[in-house]
Parts: sequence; C-alpha cells; structure tokens
Amino acid sequence: MMKLLFETRIIFSTWIFAFIFLQCHVKGSLFDFVTCGSVLKLQNLAHNVRLHSHEVRYGSGSGQQSVTGVEATEDANSYWRVRDATSGTGCRRGDPVRCGDTLRLTHLATGKNLHSHLYSSPITQEQEVSAYGDAKGEGDRGDDWTVVCDTSGGGGGGGLWLRSQRVRLRHSVTERYLHVAGARFGRPIAGQAEVSAVASGGGRGSYWLAAEGVFVKPNEASESPGMGRAPSVERPAFVVSGDGADGGGLHDSGEL
Repeated sequence: MMKLLFETRIIFSTWIFAFIFLQCHVKGSLFDFVTCGSVLKLQNLAHNVRLHSHEVRYGSGSGQQSVTGVEATEDANSYWRVRDATSGTGCRRGDPVRCGDTLRLTHLATGKNLHSHLYSSPITQEQEVSAYGDAKGEGDRGDDWTVVCDTSGGGGGGGLWLRSQRVRLRHSVTERYLHVAGARFGRPIAGQAEVSAVASGGGRGSYWLAAEGVFVKPNEASESPGMGRAPSVERPAFVVSGDGADGGGLHDSGEL
C-alpha cells in the first residue's frame, strides 16, 4: 500500500512538473515580441550601434535634436518608448506590435519623437533623421514609422514583430528607411554614427533588432498571434530583456 502511494505521488509530481514546464515554455515563446508601451533599444545589425539621442542639436539642416548611433550597450540615452502613431492606429499599452503597423518611437530621456523630413543629413547628405516634438511628446506625421519585418529566414511570428527578428523602419511620409552608413561625427559627439533615412531599403545598414529593454507583457486576450487587438490593460507586468536586467537607468516598477 505504501509503495503504491509513493508511486502515485511520483507520477502526480512528474505530471505537475511537466505541466508547469510546458506552460512556461509556451508562454515564454508567446511573449517574444514587441508590445506597445514597451521601452527598448534598437540595434543596427550592420554597424552594431544602438539608436541614440541627446540634447545636442544639429549644426546644419533643421537644427533639431540630433539622432545618432552609439556602440555602448549600457547608455540610458538609447531607450525609446513604443507609442501609437499620430494618426491613432490603436497601439494600446500591452498590444502586440504587428508587421506593417505604424507607430512612434519616443526618446525616453528627452520626450522627443524619432522624426524625419526633407533636410539633408550632415555627413552623407541623405535624408536627415532627428528627434522632434513638444514638451508632451507631440509632433507631426513626420514622427510616424512603419514596421517592415524581414521574413526571409522563415518561421515568422504570426505577423508579429518578434524581438529576435530583424526589421526595417520605413518613414511613413517620405517612405525612406532608417539607416546607418557607418559615417562618424567629430566633436562634440565624436565617434557616434550618423543615422539617416535612405531609399530602396538601404541594404544591411537599414536592418534593426529589438535589443535590451523593458517589455510590457500582453494580457491573455492578446497572447495568441491569431487574435485581434487586446482590450486595454491597466497594470500589465513587464519582461526585462538584455542589460535591462539592471535597468541602465530603468526599473521594472510598473511606472512606464
């Protein structure tokens, strides 16, 4: 009798462990995508720099706040918040971002939006990329970017922007792509890479990866890639990725 009871407990424990493992494994894979309201760093795959901004204005062109690429992975000035587009496409907090979605990226430290317009960039004379907007983070349609997912590797993600998937960001007004050519600035931002917008895809210099960050977890209604937009989430949980584990100036406090 004791032997039967022991074997029953072993079987039950094994079943519980297997169930928990499968649940964690499945849910972990479903959370491997970018969500609205998340704060992230974007890594350029050609030049291994993070999209960056700071309170340094261009000395030519628009004179707006400059956007560059930096090699340091721990720089807190490389964090950008994923937001709804100016047109109001319904990118609510915790919603998965889908391939083809239009959104804004707002610089966390200065509150200005990733922006482009018909000015020439300082070094390569491509289209200038700047950070723009008022004190509330509101600018204009030049702040809108469309997520273009790379599906050449197969696998896909049910149409979602996977954090492991390279993407391009196409400017919604001019249809040029966020790009790094490798050109570097001198003082006062010596060594930082110029970021511009280019036509025709721009090759490898236009591919980006969602790197470190604090990602808002979706609620259950939005976990499945086949489902529509989730209802609003009041206090979603967070997943910290990469060097975001120590924050680099961020904390997963639920206050994003």
